[in-house]
Amino acid sequence: MPWDPDQYLRFKHERFAPFEDLLALLAVRPNLSVLDLGCGTGELTARLAAALPGSDVTGLDSSPAMLERARTLARAGLRFELGRVEEAAGRYDLVFSNAAIHWVEDHPALIPRLFALLNPGGQLLVQLPSNNEHPAHQAILEIAAREPFRTALGGFTRRPPVLRLPEYAELLHACGGMDLVVFEKVYPHLLPDSDAVAEWTSGTTLLPYFERLQPPDREAFLAAYRARLHEIWPEAPVFYGFRRILFSARKPSSITG
Repeated sequence: MPWDPDQYLRFKHERFAPFEDLLALLAVRPNLSVLDLGCGTGELTARLAAALPGSDVTGLDSSPAMLERARTLARAGLRFELGRVEEAAGRYDLVFSNAAIHWVEDHPALIPRLFALLNPGGQLLVQLPSNNEHPAHQAILEIAAREPFRTALGGFTRRPPVLRLPEYAELLHACGGMDLVVFEKVYPHLLPDSDAVAEWTSGTTLLPYFERLQPPDREAFLAAYRARLHEIWPEAPVFYGFRRILFSARKPSSITG
C-alpha cells in the first residue's frame, strides 16, 4: 500500500498522542532487545529508544517510503528494516506496536504470534485504532457502495479486523500473559472543518481505496466523500473523537510446575 509520509504526518500531534499512553505502560529496564512493529517514519521509534538507554531497537515497516524517512534517524542501537508485521521473527524483550496491527488480518492468530516473539519476562505493548463505527469511517463504506465506485473498486471494501476489547484480554490470557492491561480510550480531536476529517482519513483509511482507483475516479471518490462529510458536519469546527485500544502483557520469566 503506497504510504505518503507527509500526508500521514499532517496531523502529527494528534496521531502521536496515544504513543504517550502506550509508553506509560512500559516496564523500563536496561539493555533490552526491542522490536517496533509498523515503525512508520521512525520518530516514535527514536523516542522509544531514547526512553530505553543501552537497548538495541529495531523498527520494522513494510513501506519503503516510510523507511526512507525513518532511516535518517538511525544510530548506534537504533536501526530500521523492511518487513511485514505478520512475518516478524526473532526473540525480543519488548515487542512494541503503535497504530499498525489493524492493517493485519486474523488477530486471533496474530496476537499469539506476537506474544511468541517475547523472551521470558518480555513485554508486549500494542495500540491500535478501534474507530471503525465512527461516521467518518462508515461514510467511506457508503461511498464505496455507490456507482460508479462500486464497479471501479470491483466491489472492494475494507473492514478492519479489530476485535472486541475483551477478546484481546482473552487472547493474551490464553497465551499465558501476565499483568494484563487492556483498555479503550477516546482521543478528542478538534479539527477545523469536515474537509480536515477527509484529510485525516486520506493518510490512512482511504489508502486501500485510492490504490484501486484510477486518478479520475480517485478524485471523484474523494469529492463525494468530502460532500458526505459536510452533510454530517455542516458546522465548524468538527469534534473528531477517535477510539483506540491499548494493551500490555508480560511473558512469565520462567515456567513453574
